[in-house]
Amino acid sequence: MGGRILELRVHGVSNTPPHQTLGLAPEPTPPQPATPQPLLVAGDAVTGFYRSTAASPRDPITVEAYSWGQLTSGARTARDVERALWTLLLPFALANVALHARPGIPADPDTERWASRSGLTAWLIRLFCLSLTGTVVLTFTGIGVDLIAWQCVDRSCLGRVPGPWEFLGQGWWHQGARSLAVGLLVPLGLLALLGIVAWRTYQYEAEMPADPARTPAAGPPAPAPADANVPTGQPGEAPPPPDPPPGPPTNPLQDPTFWCGEGQLRRAAVLHLCSGVVVAAAVPLGTVLALDPPRDGRAVAAWPTVALLVAVVVITLVALSRPWLTRRAGATPLGRWSIAVVVLTGLGLAGTILVLLLPDGPAGTPLADLRPSAGCTGTPGCGVDRSLPGFDWIIAWLGTAQLILLIAIGGAARSGRRALVAPAAATLLIVAGTFWRSGWLPGLPAVPWEPWQLAVPGIALATTGLLLPRSRQATGSRSPEPHSDLAWGGRAPAVVAGAGWLLCIAYCAGLLYWVTDRLNGAATPGGPPTVVPPIPVMWAGFCFATALLLLGAVAVRAVLLFHRLRRAEYAALAHDDRRLSAHELRRGREVATYRALHRLVGEQAVRLVGWYAAGILVLAAFGVAAVLSPTRPQVHPFHPADGGAAAVVAIADLGDALLGWLPVLIATLGLLVYRNDTVRRSVGVIWDLGTFWPRAAHPLAPPSYAERAVPELLTRTAGLLALPHQDPRRMDGIILSGHSQGTVICAAVVLQLPARWRRRIWFLSYGCQLTRLYGRVFPAYFGPDRLPALAEALARPCGTTGWTNFWRATDPLGWPVTAGERDMAVTDPQALHPSDGEVADPPIRSHSGYPDAAEFQRERSRVAWLLRQPVPSPRRGFD
Repeated sequence: MGGRILELRVHGVSNTPPHQTLGLAPEPTPPQPATPQPLLVAGDAVTGFYRSTAASPRDPITVEAYSWGQLTSGARTARDVERALWTLLLPFALANVALHARPGIPADPDTERWASRSGLTAWLIRLFCLSLTGTVVLTFTGIGVDLIAWQCVDRSCLGRVPGPWEFLGQGWWHQGARSLAVGLLVPLGLLALLGIVAWRTYQYEAEMPADPARTPAAGPPAPAPADANVPTGQPGEAPPPPDPPPGPPTNPLQDPTFWCGEGQLRRAAVLHLCSGVVVAAAVPLGTVLALDPPRDGRAVAAWPTVALLVAVVVITLVALSRPWLTRRAGATPLGRWSIAVVVLTGLGLAGTILVLLLPDGPAGTPLADLRPSAGCTGTPGCGVDRSLPGFDWIIAWLGTAQLILLIAIGGAARSGRRALVAPAAATLLIVAGTFWRSGWLPGLPAVPWEPWQLAVPGIALATTGLLLPRSRQATGSRSPEPHSDLAWGGRAPAVVAGAGWLLCIAYCAGLLYWVTDRLNGAATPGGPPTVVPPIPVMWAGFCFATALLLLGAVAVRAVLLFHRLRRAEYAALAHDDRRLSAHELRRGREVATYRALHRLVGEQAVRLVGWYAAGILVLAAFGVAAVLSPTRPQVHPFHPADGGAAAVVAIADLGDALLGWLPVLIATLGLLVYRNDTVRRSVGVIWDLGTFWPRAAHPLAPPSYAERAVPELLTRTAGLLALPHQDPRRMDGIILSGHSQGTVICAAVVLQLPARWRRRIWFLSYGCQLTRLYGRVFPAYFGPDRLPALAEALARPCGTTGWTNFWRATDPLGWPVTAGERDMAVTDPQALHPSDGEVADPPIRSHSGYPDAAEFQRERSRVAWLLRQPVPSPRRGFD
């Protein structure tokens, strides 16, 4: 027998236990079959490599399982709760994924320029990520500064806030803007928590692969059994020659620092946290400066503070496009610019607190005249809008800017810089119209329109940038496989980031409603509440309920498509050449259901999401017009609504009730994802898409499990191949066997491996999503132009490609891949009726059980035979 062969299996999103990955059957011991316990041979309980205790060096193929699911699935411990809370950061994760969904990312990151299509899109995405952080900070600023420090004016309201907040309702702290300074503790506490979480997750993922040529094996080699006929490979074989200088990269995943960007992450986190401090400080500081312009001593403190905060914003906007933030270069230090931003932010925050603590000046309107008075809850003359002056305006314009920014991202990703003309013109139209209407453009006559009336035509103008033809780089080469073109016409970054935006708005609005309800615990039933959320937030409930109705319509469309596909598949089975029995026809209905689901996901899912995104865009345009208007979707107690207004109020109330529970529901779902395999299989694809990619755009997103899994698998693979011939642990060939998400991890490992080790690797993929999902949403890594790079990396000296893909027509998450050597369809089920003395129908395996299939076993034996053959050394100049 020739050299030793290892099949290294990598599971998918369901966190398959190691004994199931290894195919170990339970031992039939009473009263209940015992679960076989595999042997941990490398790694630890979180990410480990396991083998069967019965494995022997004489086995033709040694099977080993890599278990990485504890990074995302948990182990039913207290850490599950911490990981479940990461689901609250899902908006940040989706925004981060948008950076990797750009088409046209250069294979060499050092060649990307800011003015290029991909570089400009990356800058816009990072700017959008920064705005998401600002949205969350603005929400907590609204809680601390607006709801508590501004609107809670009596001890009864302040008494409902956890902690000793009653002192804000009287005395020195109640005068001027001093209570607003105390309210800043809420957003600052949030930023401190996010900073701690981000700092802790560095160790979660920061890992570099070890070089087997420089790193000695861990400990002495294990002695081989006395009766073991350990193959020694090829006696006298010289060590593999060093690799020739690598050629230009053909895929961004070949970047050696792609999975290690701790320095980039720290620098980006500094910018996001400092920008969050600026946003929190700007809300009360802007209100004080606008209503009570500083003079004399207050001006000495106010204007330098404004200059410090503006300097932080300018440095941040410039830094988002600089190489020290856009390049991943390992654990590099923060740098002087990051330290400068921290110092400027600290000085700006100190100046803000000083200005807020100073007494009111004589130049403007005292804040005490604008604050709601105590007991102002049931009088017709009492103000309806009780929010901090200007806070409604900040929220409305932030939402408008984010929507236009999303449109610009989609247009730039699809058509390049020319698509930014329409969003820029729309921004100019809305801003100029608002300035004109507000009288800030002297010499022009008065106009009859309101700013909100310009929102819909302005958004419609910006949307024209999404309709331009795709640029040549975005088009790329057309794949020969069906349903593998670019997702959403090259607008994937905008669609993915837009999903994060909608979820972020829903989270923030739900939290504001939840806090408002707690502070209004003793409000008079049917009368005005003590505390009210900002007017733009009130429209979020209406938009959220309408978005759910649109989602229901898309779901109905999906169900209709599914039934049509199932009828077509059943007709194909029923009209077989041979006559089917009644039992086979009944069984055919079950098979047709799985095949219809396979076609629905592979052929229609991306299209359905696109239609839903188009509907949400229209809804968002009208939502922007609503939040810019002074109208609120609620019934005033002294002016009851009727007709259409009453319907709007009813929908808004329903949406408000749902929004209040949304963060709790999402966190509960996240906990079930970590603890329940059924729920995890349902939502695992979305979650693993979000947490697979490194945090190169949003540093506060959940950590990337691949930044630990890929280097560990890379180290294990190269380490076993590099052992000396006399070491019994040495492997002469490795079969990387990846299932579902494991295929993506294995592909990333192959692209990182040196050429001398790739020649002894064969890739078996099954349940693979590299074409219909990853290839369409992430074309720069797995699209028709870049997937051949993986095949070239697996090219063998004999001219073959070391890649075989398996798929089933009943697998909703596994599809053909023509880039490899062989693409094999696995029969499922084996028959429509029992056979060979069995009384039960052959099971429908769908997305599981690939290694048990006869096609898989035959191909694995053939691959093992090929790997045992001598590998000729490459000629000089070739890989």
